[in-house]
Amino acid sequence: MTEIRSADYSAGMVSEFSSLLDKVRHLAELSVSLRRENAELRTSMATLTEENARLAARMQEAHDRVAALIDAMPVPSDQEAA
Repeated sequence: MTEIRSADYSAGMVSEFSSLLDKVRHLAELSVSLRRENAELRTSMATLTEENARLAARMQEAHDRVAALIDAMPVPSDQEAA
């Protein structure tokens, strides 16, 4: 059978656990960062959605005013017969 040297085996395990711990920490930090970014993007999206709705309402109001002005314009006499 192969003899396992406990000191070498333990050092290797500690090294692997240390590496795994670093990766888990990095993953946790990345997760926190992505959650923060997601929250910021949701806030930004809500703000932009509100602004878009406000601008769309203003455009509709302008359209309605222009349409009312066009309807109120007098028809030239040469087009009345047509």
